[in-house]
Amino acid sequence: MGVIPILNFFRKIIQSALQETECPATRKVKIYARPEHSISRSQISDNALKVLYRLQKEGFEAYLVGGCVRDLLLGREPKDFDVVTNADPEQVRKVFRNCRIIGRRFRLAHVHFGKEVIEVATFRGAAETQNDKQVLNKEGRLLRDNVYGTIEEDVWRRDFTVNALYYNIKDFSVIDYVNGMDDHNSGTLRLIGDPETRFREDPVRMLRAVRFAAKLGFKIHPDCESAMHSAAELLSSIPSARLYDEVLKLFLFGYALQTFEMLRHYGLFQVLFPDTEKSLAAEENGFPRLLLIKALANSDNRIADGKSVTAYFLFAAFLWEPVSMLANEKMAQGQADFIAYQDAANEVISRQIKYTALPRHISLAMREVWSLQPKFNARIGSKPSRLLTHPRFRAGYDFLLLRAETGGADPELAQWWHTYQNADETEQRKMTQPSRKSSGSKSGRKRSYRKRSTANNSAAGTEA
Repeated sequence: MGVIPILNFFRKIIQSALQETECPATRKVKIYARPEHSISRSQISDNALKVLYRLQKEGFEAYLVGGCVRDLLLGREPKDFDVVTNADPEQVRKVFRNCRIIGRRFRLAHVHFGKEVIEVATFRGAAETQNDKQVLNKEGRLLRDNVYGTIEEDVWRRDFTVNALYYNIKDFSVIDYVNGMDDHNSGTLRLIGDPETRFREDPVRMLRAVRFAAKLGFKIHPDCESAMHSAAELLSSIPSARLYDEVLKLFLFGYALQTFEMLRHYGLFQVLFPDTEKSLAAEENGFPRLLLIKALANSDNRIADGKSVTAYFLFAAFLWEPVSMLANEKMAQGQADFIAYQDAANEVISRQIKYTALPRHISLAMREVWSLQPKFNARIGSKPSRLLTHPRFRAGYDFLLLRAETGGADPELAQWWHTYQNADETEQRKMTQPSRKSSGSKSGRKRSYRKRSTANNSAAGTEA
């Protein structure tokens, strides 16, 4: 027997021992029969059932797994249904004509049924050594992972125990390798395996932990919490485009305020929005800066009421304080207010895209919302009527209200615009006429307007 086979033999023994030491709960699989859980076939998408039955008919294993099983157990309607199988992506494509293969880090099969897409993943395996199918960087982050395996191996590659429950359509049972049902019942979010190692493999798991905890009302396991505090900076190694997608998931689904507080608690927010974190630490006239807090609360309320939330408006709120503070510094140095805010916006956005890659259409919309703010101060003549026709007027006005509610703009200004936009044409003309005090000479009217404009600017406090 050669040296290399002997080394491989002992490596397998050591890996097996380590796995059992780290995950003692996995030594025995638990199968919960239909009477022992609350999932019913009637709750499952018809298209997901088609995929499950078709794969099994073709001789493959197929299970529902992940968030859909977790949500079904919670009595919630899943956003989507994910299937896992021992068929590789090419085999899945042969079974379904309406299938596309996507992904590089891990190849997936998407089976399309009109607008609904059922994602089908092949069981992931545990590679003994790094190879061309499984690539890690020097920090231990998984860059590519196309190693296939069995269901017993697949479970170890999943992140949280409550996301590693498999629903078997054959006998309607739930298969549990990691005590996920116990954690589900106790409302605990626990990582599978060593938290520090799992976060090094993929630091985005820290964001997922916060998102799931906020969404589900679960508590994060202490071991996981401890690792998050020490591993927060690992997020800086993640591509900014991926972090932008994760930020959307964090803040646009109805739990924005709680998510924000948790991200700051674990030191994750400062990695995503460093300029915003710095601005929040600086009080304004002895009071904390509340615009972002109010924006997040409003966002949650809108979603609860079934209304939409736009990403650009929320990002405008995230970065408003850094822009405003930098613009004030520039104006103190003698720069004109409009130019100061324009330059401040350019600087803040150029820094932010290094952390979360804001798409161009988002950053342009943010600038428009900010640039409208000083224009609300002009209330004489034709400018108000022209401003009403601006495509971003509603978003700009809502942002003005947000500033007024949090001490950044004059409430009287916000009330004037509320009255003006709801008035008829006759009343609008009256509201935009110069006052009698400015009815003298033309030059007198200009001087009077300039004084009023300066007063309004001072009362507004912040300009876009």
